[in-house]
Amino acid sequence: MIQNNKQPGSFRDPSGFLYFREGSLLRQVNPYYKENYDLLINSGLYEKLIAQDLLIPHEEVDKQYACSDQAYKIIKPQRIPFISYPYEWCFSQLKDAALTTLKIQKIALDFGMSLKDCSAYNIQFLNGHPVFIDTLSFEKYKEGEPWVAYRQFCQHFLAPLALMQYNDIRLNQLFRIYIDGIPLDLASSLLPVRTNFSFALLSHIHIHAKSQKHYADKTVQVKSGQRKINKMAFLGLIDSLQSAVKKRSWKAAGTEWGDYYQDTNYTTTAQQHKKEIINSFIEKSKPQNVWDLGANNGFFSRAASDRVIHTIAFDIDPVAVELDYHDSKQKKESHLIPLLLDLTNPSPGIGWKNEERMSFIERGPVDMVMALALIHHLAISNNVPLANIAGFFHKICKTLIIEFVPKNDSQVLRLLTTREDIFTHYTQKDFEKDFAEYFDILDSRPIKESERTLYFMQRKAL
Repeated sequence: MIQNNKQPGSFRDPSGFLYFREGSLLRQVNPYYKENYDLLINSGLYEKLIAQDLLIPHEEVDKQYACSDQAYKIIKPQRIPFISYPYEWCFSQLKDAALTTLKIQKIALDFGMSLKDCSAYNIQFLNGHPVFIDTLSFEKYKEGEPWVAYRQFCQHFLAPLALMQYNDIRLNQLFRIYIDGIPLDLASSLLPVRTNFSFALLSHIHIHAKSQKHYADKTVQVKSGQRKINKMAFLGLIDSLQSAVKKRSWKAAGTEWGDYYQDTNYTTTAQQHKKEIINSFIEKSKPQNVWDLGANNGFFSRAASDRVIHTIAFDIDPVAVELDYHDSKQKKESHLIPLLLDLTNPSPGIGWKNEERMSFIERGPVDMVMALALIHHLAISNNVPLANIAGFFHKICKTLIIEFVPKNDSQVLRLLTTREDIFTHYTQKDFEKDFAEYFDILDSRPIKESERTLYFMQRKAL
């Protein structure tokens, strides 16, 4: 009997759910959603959104592939090469996701439909831009009814953007605690007093939060002729939110690694030689996907993405990721996604049973990991033994390009200026020994005009 692997992240929606069958990702459309699905397809809205690269396309397949008897349609959506989450996005990625969501809502109204939810998790980055992935989030527009997704939009987009702008750029990490967006009362209490003088933030966050609190323990009855919102007012609300999002801004400056390549110990010759070695290792491996860990502004990530290889450029620094994303947008790069990641505390599995959002490790293994100028930060700055680092990389990749940075390197010496050197086992010999437990070392090449060495490794079957 063929087993259907239901995806934990889609169990809440009565309209349908995602599952894997025979290696294909499928979505079952339940009879509950029949009227709305037919309207989405027959109204022309689906074609309009697909034509503008705003919605993930799908094809309908035979119902013999259904996960249960209760199926109206079975659709096969286009696969996303890598699923990312809002707590892994930089400021501008969240802002672009918000504007994409509002653009879709405005288009939907032209076809007599509306979004019934505005979760940031309904957006993914594909071909260099945000795209909506939840085909079952559309419903028939009902004249006079308030927008059911208004609160969710504010919690998932406007509130975190305001907190990142006015308080601290790192507050998007609150998404890891609040899976349905940042509660408006919390956002209101954290935002500085001066945000009350912004009409958009006053109305959509501060007053909205007080309204939620007021009605939290009350049963609200909507009588005929009361609490109605016509289509023009609805569009006014969307325009107001759109203006509020566009006004949110953040200047990417002031972190340790934002100007890394202006403060590096590489000569021009060394940097060029390093790039040549990386290119040769990629040519040998021919990976279909790459994770560059500690990518900074993505300079070396592009050795892979420029070859039309799906590449994720991870870095802990929000400035570096922001700059990388802006650069990627400007160049219209389609195979590079910059994302935030702290390798010492990577994204966990969260939500119901810790399964609704996948952990970083669950989204691997990837064909190739690049770990360039990274190992000394893990081993010395964070006291992670070399053997632990090797074991971690063994879990997440099939091949590995890794740079060993010795103690006499100026960057390592800088790390050791404020602490005792207790790292007696941080040597190139120990590095090779510990990694040889998990990988076959296929090649190693010293970088010209540098004390550093690049290694090319292949995972062992343990």
